[in-house]
Amino acid sequence: MKWIPKKGCLFVCAVQLLLGGCGILGSEPDNMPYEPDTPAPAAHDGVFTSEHGSMRFNGDGTSLETDFDAELAALTGLPEGAQTGSYVFLSGDLPPHGSMPVRYDTAHEMQINVNEISVVIDMGIASEDGKTAQVGVDIVTPERIPMLFRQDGRSFDVMFIKDEHSESE
Repeated sequence: MKWIPKKGCLFVCAVQLLLGGCGILGSEPDNMPYEPDTPAPAAHDGVFTSEHGSMRFNGDGTSLETDFDAELAALTGLPEGAQTGSYVFLSGDLPPHGSMPVRYDTAHEMQINVNEISVVIDMGIASEDGKTAQVGVDIVTPERIPMLFRQDGRSFDVMFIKDEHSESE
């Protein structure tokens, strides 16, 4: 009779080892941002304008100047008018890590920091009817930065387009 509990215990241990070795028990796979196997694009450089303001990038990948009108300032939570700050493009929420810094061609969000205010803005292009939005890889390009907002159950975007006549200084 004593051999049954020993065999049962050995069987349970063997199953645990087998499942643990397969990754089913214990650890979760890392939830990391997508990294293309292509070279990273150059940092934004120059002035990007929209109907609600502008953003000037100096090409270093971290600093910018914003000049938002009252409407965009209210949507973003950033100050109205000319401001100097920093930015980083983010992956979007990847549990358990949260949003992580990524290159802009894979970004789902943009964090802007101005005067001790830090906001995270979704990146995407809203459909004309506002019912859907396109998000994901290649939404942000060297020529455009589309901010995506949702209000009253509808999506809309504010599209910043590079001014080809501007150069950073």
